[in-house]
Amino acid sequence: MTPITTLPIQVDTDHTLRVKIIDACGMTCTFCHNEGTPVVADNLGREISSFVPSGRTGRVSIYTGTNGAHFLPAPVLPDASFEQALIALRDALGLDELHLTGGEPTLHTGLPQLVTVARRAGFSVRMTSNGERGADQMAACATAGLERINFSVFGTTPEELAAVQHNRYRNLGRATRKLEALRASIDAALAAGVGVNANIVVPDASHIPRIHRLLDEYSPRLSIRLLNSLDHGDASIRAINQALEERGAVPEVRHLTAGVSGARTAYRLPDGRRVFYKQIRRVRLPQTCASCRFNNDTDCEEGFYGVRLYRDRRGAYQVGVCIQRMDLCRPLDDFLQSDLPAEIRRLREQELAELTPTTR
Repeated sequence: MTPITTLPIQVDTDHTLRVKIIDACGMTCTFCHNEGTPVVADNLGREISSFVPSGRTGRVSIYTGTNGAHFLPAPVLPDASFEQALIALRDALGLDELHLTGGEPTLHTGLPQLVTVARRAGFSVRMTSNGERGADQMAACATAGLERINFSVFGTTPEELAAVQHNRYRNLGRATRKLEALRASIDAALAAGVGVNANIVVPDASHIPRIHRLLDEYSPRLSIRLLNSLDHGDASIRAINQALEERGAVPEVRHLTAGVSGARTAYRLPDGRRVFYKQIRRVRLPQTCASCRFNNDTDCEEGFYGVRLYRDRRGAYQVGVCIQRMDLCRPLDDFLQSDLPAEIRRLREQELAELTPTTR
């Protein structure tokens, strides 16, 4: 297989804001980072110092307990304060794309209204979803201006889905209903003219047969992205490389985003279809990350992935720069008045200058 270090490189610049609009989720994925925040239902009534990564719900937030999270998230409301927060971050950081996350965004009853507010604030809008209520929400979201959805796809059969869920999914009827909801959501998105990607997380080599079945089922219709599991480290990366090799995939081009750690490599399958392998580059905020205890080649699993916006249970907006260091989250006004916006802009400009010459 062609080494990815010899591939042509395409560079763009990060202008994205991620917003956690809801914490609720009906899935119990064993590798979920939940955007860095504790699972609300498992931590209500707990002191900050005693937040737990998992509880009775079966859901997990893998970094809770070590990341210094100091608030529980609340649903974002499609109101003037949300619009003002978006505009303030847009202007401070030069942003123009909003990515809605959760929890599961389609469980938010005001999802189309949130899209409307974001569009009015000057953002293009995308979303990550497992499709729980997507079929019900899709037409209204498309009308409001939703452009693309990254669907998280975990299996083609109830057994495959259950393999990456809490043991309450041993009830295969529950798993079957989730798969039916996902397929209905994908169909509704395509019918509404919303762009669709499929994200497939690969924990380890035991999931390679599942990956092949998912590629067979979904890649004829959707753009497929393979993602390594942050919680499974090198085992996940080796499994993805093995699956691609078994598939006869040929790497074609690397896509790098200046200013953040996210990157992806495009592979061509023997039948001409393409699949993308999403990877993490070693990108750090020069000042903020310099003295971090995780700032080494093994402990820092995501690097600087971009800016995230949260609403806490007091109704205040919090801005974060790392899901492993939620103690770095600041109230919106404090973030705007800090050195972080300028540091983020400088990193973006520096990386763009360093990466662009390699494309000539």
